[in-house]
Amino acid sequence: MQGSNNQYRSLRAFLLGLGATVAIGFTGCQSDVGGQTLPSPYYMSDDVQYFPPGPQMKLSREAAAQKAYNEQQAAGQQ
Repeated sequence: MQGSNNQYRSLRAFLLGLGATVAIGFTGCQSDVGGQTLPSPYYMSDDVQYFPPGPQMKLSREAAAQKAYNEQQAAGQQ
């Protein structure tokens, strides 16, 4: 009877250790579920990347070049 009690105790300890290892392994990891990247539990304390705002119109140089061209064309026709 003593041997069977030790066997259950060691099995219980093994399962507890395995469960703790699995729980630690899944905690705090960024995961990908169905093509959607989910944040880790620590996303509120992560570094924040800052991207300064750019011009509202992305093609401002092209617009300026077209305006200058149109002004040149209008001045040449008169």
